[in-house]
Amino acid sequence: MSSVAVLTPESFAEHRSGLKDQEITGCVPEDEAYIPTYLEAFPPLPEKGAPGEKAGEPASVWGSKIRPIKASVITQVFHVPLEERRYKDNSQFGEGEEAKVCLDIMQRTGAHIELSLAKDQGLSIMVTGKLDSVMKARKEIVARLQTQASATVAIPKEHHRFVIGKNGEKLQELELKTATKIAIPRPDDPSANIRITGTKEGIEKARHEILLISAEQDKRAVERLSLEKAFHPFIAGAYNRLVQELSQETGARISIPPPSLPKDEIVITGEKEAVALALNRIRAIYEDKKRKTTTISVEVKKSQHKYIIGPKGNTLQEILEATGVSVEMPPLDSSSETIILRGEPDKLGPALTQVYAKAKSVMVVEVTAPAWLHRFIIGKKGQNIGRITQQLPRVHIEFTDGEERISLEGPTEEVEQAQVQIQEIIKDLLVRMDYTEVIIDQRFHRHLIGKNGANINRIKEQYKVSVRIPQDSERSGLVRIEGDPKGVQLARRELIEMVQRMENERTKDLIVEQKFHRTIIGQKGEKIKEVRDKFPEVIINFPDPSQKSDIVQLRGPKNEVEKCAKFLQKIIADLIENSFSLSVPIFKQFHKNIIGKGGANIKKIREETNTKIDLPTENSNSEMIIITGKKTNCEAARERILAIQRELANIKETEVTIPAKLHNSLIGSKGCLVRSIMEDCGGVHIHFPSEGSGSDKVTIRGPAGEVEKAKKQLLQLAEEKQVNNFTAELQAKPEYHKFLIGRGGANIRRVRDRTGARIIFPSPDDTEQELITIVGKEEAVRQAQKELESLVKNLDDVVEDSMVVDFRHHRHFVCRRGQVLRELAEEYGGVTVSFPRTGANSQRVTLKGAKDCVDAAKKRIQEIIEDLESQVSVEVAIPQRYHRAIMGPKGCRIQYITREHEVQIKFPERDDSQDAPPQENGDISPEAEFAPRKCDIITICGRAEKCELAKVALLALVPITEDVEVSYELHRYIIGQKGSGIRKMMEEYEVNIWVPQPEKQLDVIKVTGLVANVERAKQGLLERVKELQAEQEDRALRSFKVTMSVDPKFHPKIIGRKGAVISQIRKDYDVSIQFPDKGEEQQDLIVISGYERNVEEARQAIQQLVSEWQEMVSQDVHLDPRTHARIIGARGKAIRKLMEEFKVDIRFPQPGADEPDKVTVTGLPDTVDNAIDHLLNLEEEYVSSQSWRPHSGGPAKGFVVRDAPWNASGNKAPDMSSAEDFPTFGTGVAPKQASAWGPKKRNKSLIKLLLAFLPSSCSSL
Repeated sequence: MSSVAVLTPESFAEHRSGLKDQEITGCVPEDEAYIPTYLEAFPPLPEKGAPGEKAGEPASVWGSKIRPIKASVITQVFHVPLEERRYKDNSQFGEGEEAKVCLDIMQRTGAHIELSLAKDQGLSIMVTGKLDSVMKARKEIVARLQTQASATVAIPKEHHRFVIGKNGEKLQELELKTATKIAIPRPDDPSANIRITGTKEGIEKARHEILLISAEQDKRAVERLSLEKAFHPFIAGAYNRLVQELSQETGARISIPPPSLPKDEIVITGEKEAVALALNRIRAIYEDKKRKTTTISVEVKKSQHKYIIGPKGNTLQEILEATGVSVEMPPLDSSSETIILRGEPDKLGPALTQVYAKAKSVMVVEVTAPAWLHRFIIGKKGQNIGRITQQLPRVHIEFTDGEERISLEGPTEEVEQAQVQIQEIIKDLLVRMDYTEVIIDQRFHRHLIGKNGANINRIKEQYKVSVRIPQDSERSGLVRIEGDPKGVQLARRELIEMVQRMENERTKDLIVEQKFHRTIIGQKGEKIKEVRDKFPEVIINFPDPSQKSDIVQLRGPKNEVEKCAKFLQKIIADLIENSFSLSVPIFKQFHKNIIGKGGANIKKIREETNTKIDLPTENSNSEMIIITGKKTNCEAARERILAIQRELANIKETEVTIPAKLHNSLIGSKGCLVRSIMEDCGGVHIHFPSEGSGSDKVTIRGPAGEVEKAKKQLLQLAEEKQVNNFTAELQAKPEYHKFLIGRGGANIRRVRDRTGARIIFPSPDDTEQELITIVGKEEAVRQAQKELESLVKNLDDVVEDSMVVDFRHHRHFVCRRGQVLRELAEEYGGVTVSFPRTGANSQRVTLKGAKDCVDAAKKRIQEIIEDLESQVSVEVAIPQRYHRAIMGPKGCRIQYITREHEVQIKFPERDDSQDAPPQENGDISPEAEFAPRKCDIITICGRAEKCELAKVALLALVPITEDVEVSYELHRYIIGQKGSGIRKMMEEYEVNIWVPQPEKQLDVIKVTGLVANVERAKQGLLERVKELQAEQEDRALRSFKVTMSVDPKFHPKIIGRKGAVISQIRKDYDVSIQFPDKGEEQQDLIVISGYERNVEEARQAIQQLVSEWQEMVSQDVHLDPRTHARIIGARGKAIRKLMEEFKVDIRFPQPGADEPDKVTVTGLPDTVDNAIDHLLNLEEEYVSSQSWRPHSGGPAKGFVVRDAPWNASGNKAPDMSSAEDFPTFGTGVAPKQASAWGPKKRNKSLIKLLLAFLPSSCSSL
C-alpha cells in the first residue's frame, strides 16, 4: 500500500536520510516525539572500497543515492566494403565526392565524421556526437555513400500498425537504428509486403526486427466480453482494486467502461494464455454475483443524490467497499428519484442504512435578508463571509442576486452555527445601516460621477456610504445610497443639490475650426488644463476627431460659462491671427544660405519675426518657402528672406500693374499660362496678389535680363487678353510635342513669330497630356491652329525611309541600351530607327514615322556621323587623387560637362600601387610637385573646339590649396570632439581641410577645394577663429577666484538638502563654488570662481547666510527613544515637515549613542522653543497611545539525537565556547561602525528599556 509522507518531528530522521528501513516500535511512547540516532541524523560519507569488499553491498546511505552519469557524446564506427562503395575512385581520397557528402552531412546533423581507407579498399567511417545526431548522420551516410539494395518482408496486414507505432515513432526509430528506408503499404492497399531499402547489413537487421514485432503480435489476443452494466462494479471492485489485482495476476489488460458510458462491453488484451485466464476469472465473478445478488429500490429526493454519490463518486465506492453492495444512481439529468441497491440479501440492510445516512448528512437552510444587505454581509473583499467559511469550511453559502434569501448547505451542526452567525450579522446591519433611493435623470449621472469618479468618490469617503449609479445600458434613473443612516441622508441631500445646480446650468456651443482643437488642448492636455483650472466649474467638451465637428461645448453656471467662452474666443482669435500663411519662391540654390550655418539664419528670422518657416526637403523640386504667423510678421520674414536672395545673386524685382480682373485669365487653367512664361524666361518667379485683395500689383523676381523679358511677355499677354481674348485647343499625341517644339523651342518659336499667338503645351503633371492651348487674337489663333494641325496631320502620315551608316559608327547609336536612339525618338515625334543586327553584313539603317520627323531624324543622324568623323582626343593631366572630386556626387559634374559640350570623357583605371600622400584629419596633404602618371591622364573625345571647352571646364573643377593663418593653440578647438567640428566645416563648404600634426606645432591650416568653396571656407575658418578667441577672453574673465573662510559646521547648511542651497547660489550668480575635500588641512576654506562682480555678490550672499546661522541657538531635549521613529516618520517625511513648519534643524542621536534620548534642536530662539514644545506634546501623545509589553518566550529546545559519540563511556560532549573544539577560521575582523541607515540593529537603549519593564524577579538575567 502507498502512503503519504508528512514532514513532522516524528519523521525527521526519515526526511534527513531519505530512507525508512524499518518501522520503529518498542519502548518509545506514541505521544512523544521520535528522537533519531546520530547515524540516522548525520549519515557518514561513502569511504573508498577496501580490497575484498563485496560488490553488491551498499557503501552507505549517501552511496545509494549516486547514479552513474551517461556520456552525452558517443562514437560509432562502421565499415563499407569495396563492392558496396558508391564512389570507388581512390586517386583523390579525401577530396572527391565522398568528402563533399561528409561535409554536407556534418553541417546538416552537427555530428563529426572521419573517413579512413582500409587495406581491402573498404571505407571505415567514425561518427562522433550526440546520440540523435550520430543516428541521423549514420542513416544519411549509408544512403549516400553505400550502394543501396532492397528486399521485401511479408507479415499479416493487422501487424503493420505495430511496426509504425504511435505517430510513426516506432518506424522512425527502426529506420535510424538500421539505417534503412522502410515503406509500409497504405491501409487501403491489399498488399502485406513491407519494402526495405538500404545496405545488405541494414536490410537484414530491419527484416529481423519487423519479424520480431510480428511474432510478438502473434502471441497476443483480444477478447470482448458483453456483461450487464449493473455487474461491472462487482468486477471492478471498490476503487477498481479487484480489476487491478486481476490484471497483475494474469498479465492481461482489462478495460471496463466508466459508469457514465452506456456500454456493457469489457475488453481484455494480452497474451493468449493471460487473456483466457482473465476471461474465465471475470465470467466466474459475474456468474457468482448474478446468482447470489438481489436488488431493492428506494426513493430519495433528487437534491440529495449528489451527497450519496460524493465527490468523484467516492461515497459510492465507500459503500461498495464496506458492504459489497453496488448503488445504482439515476442520471443527473433524469427526473427519477429511484435508487437501486444490488448485493447479497444480508448486506442490503447495512448498505441502505449508509445510503440514508449519506443523504441526510448534509442540511440545506435558507436565511432571509434584504438583497441590498448582501454585499455588506459578505464584507469588503469577502472578509465577513470569509471568517465564517474559515471556521466552518464544510458549509457552502450561496447568495442569489435580486432575491432576499441566502442558502446554507453542509453538515447539520455546522450549518446551524453558520445560520446563527449570519443572522447576528443581519441583525447588527439592520440596526446601524440604512438605504434610500433617489430618481435622478440619466443625463446627470456622468456629472455626478465626475472625472475619473472624483465627485462620487468624495461623497463616499465624506459620508461613509456606498452610492450605486446604474450603467448607461440599464436606462434607469434609480440611484441607491447605502450606509450609516445619517450619512445616507446627507449624501442624498448633496446629490439632490448637485442635480438642482446642474439643472440651472447653461450649455453653450462655440464654433471652433477643428484644425485649432489640438492647439487649444496642447501637448498632453497642458493648455486646456490651464483653462479648466481657471474655470473649474465649467465643463469643456471637445468633439471626437473622427466626427469632423467644429462644435466645442461649454457647460456650467451661466456667468462662468460666459467668462470661459470669452476667454476661449480670445485664444481662438489669436490663433486665427497667427495662422496667416505666405509662400515665398526662392531659387533652390539659395535655400542653404537662407538656412545658414547650423541653421543660424533661419533660426534668427524665426525668433525675431515670431513666425514658423518651413522649407522644402532637399530632394524636393519645390522652390516655395512657407511662412506662417501674424500677417505683419509673415511679411517682415518674407522681406528678410528675399533680401538674403538679393545679396547672393543679381536678382531683380519689379512690379507690373495689371487690372485684377485679368489675373485669373493670365494665370490660366491650373497656372498653365503663367508657368509657360516662367519657363520661357529662365525660371523667373511671378507672384500675383491673393484673390479678393483688390490689388493690381504683380511681382516679377529673377535675373535682371529675364525679368525684363517676362515683364514684356506678361504685359503683351495682358494687352491681348484685354483687347481680344481668344482661346483655341488642339489635340496631338504626346510623342509629337517635342518635335512640334523643336530643338531649343525653334519650331514653336517660328510659329509664334509668324502668327503672334501664344502656344501652351501641357506640363507632365497635367491630366490632359494631348491638349495644346493657343491664346491670342482670334485671327492669330486661327492661323497658328491651322499651321499646327497641318504639322500634326503630316506626323500622322507614316512613311518608311532608309540611309547608309558606316559600320564603325553603329556602336555609338546602340550603346548604353540605345540611349541615342531613344533621344532621337523623343525629339522627332516617336520616329523608329532600326540598325541591322550585329553580324549582319549591312550598313542600311531604316527609319519609320511621320515624313517630317523622318527627314529631321535623318538630318540629325548625319550631323552625329559628321561629329563622330571629325572627333579628336585630348588628354588632360590631373592628379588621380582629384578625380573623385571632379566627378562629383554620383558623377553629376562630369555628366553635366559631357552633356553641355557634347563630348565623351574617359577616366583612367586607378593605380593604388603608388605610395599615397600623407593624410591628416581625413584630408589630403598637398604636394609641391606634380609628375603626371598614366593613372592621372583623363581623355576627352569630341570635336576639337568642344574638347578644348570641356578641358577648361575640367581644369576649373581641380581643387586648389590655400593656407590660412590659425594659431596652433586653436587647432584642437577647430577639429572638435572626435573631429566633429572640422567634418561639419568640410561638409558645409565642400572642401578638404588639412590640419598639421600636433607635434609639428604649425600655425597654418591648408584648405583644398574649388576656388569659390575655398574662399567661403577661408572666411568661415577666420570667423571661427574670432569666436574661439572671444571664448578664450571670456574664460580668462571667468577665472577670477576668491577664497573665504567659513566654519566647517556651516558647510552642510550652505550646501543644503541634496545640494539645493548651493545649487541656487551657483545658478543666481553664475559662479563655481568648491568646498574642501575630506582630509585637507584647511577645512574652513571655500573657493568661489567666476566673473569678478558675480564672485563678490556670491561671497556676500554666503556671508549673509552664515551671519544668520550664527544668531541661531542649539538646545537639547530628552525624548523617549520609542517615539523617535514615529516623530521622524516614513523616510523622514514627518520630521522634514516639522523642520519646515518651525524653521529649525532637528538632529536625532545615532544608534549606540551614550544618550539615546537626546535630541538637538537648532534655530532662532523663539522657533526652537516652539519646536521643543511641539516635540514634547508629540512624545506624550505617542507614549500614552502605545502599550509597551516586553516579549517573553520559552526556552528553545535544541536538536536532540541518540547514541552520539560523546555519549559513549569515556567521551564528553564538545564545549561550544572552546576554541579547541570549535576553532575559528582566519583572523577576526573588528566590526565597522554602523551608519544611521546601516544593517546594525542591536540597540542598547532598547535593551535597557525592555529590562526596565521586566519584573524584578527577572532582573538577574
